[in-house]
Amino acid sequence: MKSILTIFLLLACARLAEAQSIMGSRPNIVLVMTDDQGMGDLSCMGNQVVKTPHIDHFYEHATRFTDFQVSPTCAPTRAALMSGRVPFKNGVTHTIMQRERMALSTFTMPQALQNAGYNTGIFGKWHLGDEEAYLPGSRGFDEVLIHGSGGIGQVTLGDFPPNKENVYFDNVLLHNDTIVQTQGFCTDLFFQSGLAWIKEQHEAGNPYFAYIALNAPHAPLVAPEKYTKRFLNLGWDEGTAGRYGMIENIDDNFGRLMEKLDQWDALDNTLIIFMTDNGATHLSGKLNGKRVKHFNANLMGGKNSPYEGGSHVPAFWYWKGVLGEGVDINALAAHIDLYPTFCDLAGAKLPEDVQKFDGRSLLPLLKDPKAAWADRELFFHCGRWPTGDQKKFKFLKCAVRTDRWRFVNNEKLYDISADPGETTDVADSNPEVVGNLRKSYDVWWTSLTPLLVNENLPKVKPTDQPLAIRYHKQLEEKGIPEWAPEGI
Repeated sequence: MKSILTIFLLLACARLAEAQSIMGSRPNIVLVMTDDQGMGDLSCMGNQVVKTPHIDHFYEHATRFTDFQVSPTCAPTRAALMSGRVPFKNGVTHTIMQRERMALSTFTMPQALQNAGYNTGIFGKWHLGDEEAYLPGSRGFDEVLIHGSGGIGQVTLGDFPPNKENVYFDNVLLHNDTIVQTQGFCTDLFFQSGLAWIKEQHEAGNPYFAYIALNAPHAPLVAPEKYTKRFLNLGWDEGTAGRYGMIENIDDNFGRLMEKLDQWDALDNTLIIFMTDNGATHLSGKLNGKRVKHFNANLMGGKNSPYEGGSHVPAFWYWKGVLGEGVDINALAAHIDLYPTFCDLAGAKLPEDVQKFDGRSLLPLLKDPKAAWADRELFFHCGRWPTGDQKKFKFLKCAVRTDRWRFVNNEKLYDISADPGETTDVADSNPEVVGNLRKSYDVWWTSLTPLLVNENLPKVKPTDQPLAIRYHKQLEEKGIPEWAPEGI
C-alpha cells in the first residue's frame, strides 16, 4: 500500500501536469469588463430587480472566482490589468488631473501578447492617458475604438467635444488613427465592433486578445427606451431605470457575443472572461417615490470605498472543455494576476527590464480550484487626494486584504471569512494581526514614493485637452468621417 506521503506527491505532480498542459496553449482571449457594476448587479448574484439571463447562463457554466479583488475606481483597475502590478506603481492615483496616465515605463500586457504573436484590440474605455504616447495604439493594441477621458461626455476632462450632446448615442470616437462619427448606442457599438474584429481574426486564423471595455453602466445613467421602459412601468426612478437598463443591454450583447463565438466554432480555443472594474455606484433609488436601497450582495460600501463593496467584483471564466463548469475558486485572486496568467497561456516572452509583477499566475487554480495557494497581502487605496497632498492621505480610504482579514483605514479589522459584510470590527481582539498589517502597509506605502510620476502636474484646461486639440485639428483639415463596423 502506498504511503500517504507518496499519494500526496502523486496528486501534486498530477495537478502540476494539468497546469502545465494549458501553459503555452495559446487560446484566444476575450475580456469583457464593465464599468461601475458591483457584485449585486446581476440576477445570478441575487438581484431580484434586474434580469441578466445570458450572463446568468455563462455563470452557471463558468469557473467563478468567488474572492476576486480589483481597485476601488476605474483607471487604477485598468492600470493594474495592463501592468500586473498595483496601480500606484504606474503613477495612476486618480481618474482625472493627468493622474490617470499609465507610466510610459510600463511594458503592457497587450505588448507582451503581441510579442507572442497575438493580434490585440480594444473596444470602449481606455482611461490611461489621452496624449499620443499614452493612447492604446502606442501601448500594444493593433485595433482601437475608444472614447476619451474616463467617460463619454466628460468633455471638460478630455473626451471629444461633440460628445457633450446626446450622451451615449451617436458618439465621436477614436478609431485607430482617425476620429470618427458613429451611430447607435455605445454598448451596442463596442460589442458589434469587437465581434466584427474577432470574426476577422478567427477567419484569418490569428490568435487574438479582444478587450471589450465598456463604459456602461457608468453615469450618466442612459439606456435605449426598450431597456428602461420596464423599470419605469414598475415605478422606478429614471436613474435606476437607466442604470438597470444599461445592465440588461450589456446582458443581451454578451449573449450575442457567446452565440456568435459558438456559431463560429470558436469556443474550444477561446477563453472568455466577464468581470467588472470596481464596486457599484448609485446604491439606492426610488420605487414609487420611496427611497430604497439597491441590492449590493450584502457588502459594505461601493465604488471609491476601501471596504469589500469597493473592490470585490464578479469574475467568471469560461473555456469550453478546458475549465471546469459551475466551479468555484475560493482563493484570493486579483486584477494584477491577469497579466502573468495571460503570459503563461500565450507563452509570451518578456523583456529583461519588464516591471516586477505584484500578481501571480492563476494557472494552478484554473486547473485545480483546490490547488495550494499561499496567503497574500493585497493593498488598496482610493487615491484621489488633492494635488500634492498624498502624505496627508496615507491612512484615508485604504485597506490591506489577506485571505482572512481586511484591515481598513489603519484602524478597523474585519474577519472576512466569518463576516464578509464587515459588520463587526475585531481589531481590539486581534492586536497581533493589526500590528503585522500596519507594518506591511507602511512598507508598501514607502515603496510607492519614487513611482508616483504623475503628482503635482498642472491642471489642463478643457480646450487644451489632447483629444480636443486633435478633434479640432482634424475637423479643420479633413473633417470627421462616418464609420461603422463590418456586419456579422
